[in-house]
Amino acid sequence: MKALLCTTFGLPDTLTFTDAPAPTLQAGHLILTVKACGVNFPDTLMIQNKYQFKPPLPFSPGGEVTGIVKEVGEGVKGFKVGDRVFALTGWGGMADEVLVEATRCVPIPPMIDFVSGAAFFYNHATSYHALKDRAELKAGETLLVLGAGGGVGLAAVELGKLMGANVIAAASSAEKLAICKEKGAEHLINYAEQDLREALKTIVGEKGVDVVYDPIGDKYAEPAIRTMAWKGRYLTVGYAAGDIPKIPLNLALLKGCAILGVFWGSFVQRESAKAFQNTVELANFLVQGKLKPHVYKVYSLADAPKALDALMNRNVIGKAVVVTDAYNPSDDAPSARPQKAETKADAKGESPKASTEAGSEQALAEGVSRTEYGVRFSNVAAMKTFIGKKLGTSAWQEVSQGMIQTFADATLDQQWIHVDVERAKTQSPFGTTIAHGLLSLALTPQFLYGLMTVDSAKMMLNYGYNKVRFISPVPSGSRLRMSAVLREVESGPGGHKVYLDLAVEREGSDKPVCVAESVSVVME
Repeated sequence: MKALLCTTFGLPDTLTFTDAPAPTLQAGHLILTVKACGVNFPDTLMIQNKYQFKPPLPFSPGGEVTGIVKEVGEGVKGFKVGDRVFALTGWGGMADEVLVEATRCVPIPPMIDFVSGAAFFYNHATSYHALKDRAELKAGETLLVLGAGGGVGLAAVELGKLMGANVIAAASSAEKLAICKEKGAEHLINYAEQDLREALKTIVGEKGVDVVYDPIGDKYAEPAIRTMAWKGRYLTVGYAAGDIPKIPLNLALLKGCAILGVFWGSFVQRESAKAFQNTVELANFLVQGKLKPHVYKVYSLADAPKALDALMNRNVIGKAVVVTDAYNPSDDAPSARPQKAETKADAKGESPKASTEAGSEQALAEGVSRTEYGVRFSNVAAMKTFIGKKLGTSAWQEVSQGMIQTFADATLDQQWIHVDVERAKTQSPFGTTIAHGLLSLALTPQFLYGLMTVDSAKMMLNYGYNKVRFISPVPSGSRLRMSAVLREVESGPGGHKVYLDLAVEREGSDKPVCVAESVSVVME
């Protein structure tokens, strides 16, 4: 396999891209085919022998990967070959394959792509632990984020806003601050051009800052602490700017403030149950669209030293990601999420039958009439007058656990995320089981029967699908419905091929469950 190896401690330009032995499977472990690897500040320290964890030479940097399970070790439960996972490897991730303890892996929700997954968990989990567990940040408090344009800093900005704080973002360039503003920062400080303490005084006055999130240290730490509010909390997360600051402890006494260390890796080991709960909450935020990692740039494995160098020089905004040759964008959930166009009936909260959707009844051609949910055609000729128009939106269908179990039995797909209700309560990012993606697709013929009727048809068959995209999950108990647009009708000696654009939606979600191009055959 190919790997980026650290054979001697030094800067990124000393790393070697070369062939390396593939990992050997061990009990309790998984071997992953790596798709993407996040680039983090500890990687730059580890290759210089400056980090708390010191792997023996030679090793590959990269402690945060997404990939596919290639092999499953003895005693491992809950994973099978082919599963999409996120893993905290510590190191070893900048390689085609990596060996990792199964307990350090979690399934990736189906709508999260490999690159976004590799850009998300480390940064957001670190910042969420800092703000939620260490600082106990409350809505309405003021949060100052230093190094706000970096990976953990930008995550802290986004999470602080989500948690209801008034966020002050401090970074070293206007470009970085522009992204911070997009993520919800209300006040911006460019400390390359402004005096940090004076700028903070202008924003918060005598009240001070309730929480300081500091991943950079150096000369920025002391002025931040000097502007803290009474009983404020200063979070020391890292020292990316250079020196570890030497804080006059009398400042903590005078401010009545707390200086709190944030070491997420140790937190995961010591408080694994709490760390897992945080991961579940973050996954839910990501699935719901409340959080979105900012990917600075995607690098090939061969160019990974450039990614590490960019991070060391503080050029990266958000997260840099390295991908292997095994990564193919077509493997990912689509980044484009087709949205169902809102109709007048939707806007008014009316049922589909209250709207003609494609126009008034007077505009319908001869042989075309509206049904409760869709359209009735007298024959295929009448159907052809409707090309390009929306047939309608079906009635709701509940996806019960019984339905999911029946589908699992029929397809022999008994993954725990679908069938183990008790385990899903604590380990699923959704707090419950989810339906198989193909189950949603399998419901489309039933939905279609209520949307289109052809009186002259002796037989109408669902012939298949040309294109399908699964976009968002379907938790057990969800209600689904489908809308359809008549795209084309091709007539031939064997019958009439009817091409439809389908979109299945879940009640309460603004993202489709799946979209597809279906082909039906009508025989008159």
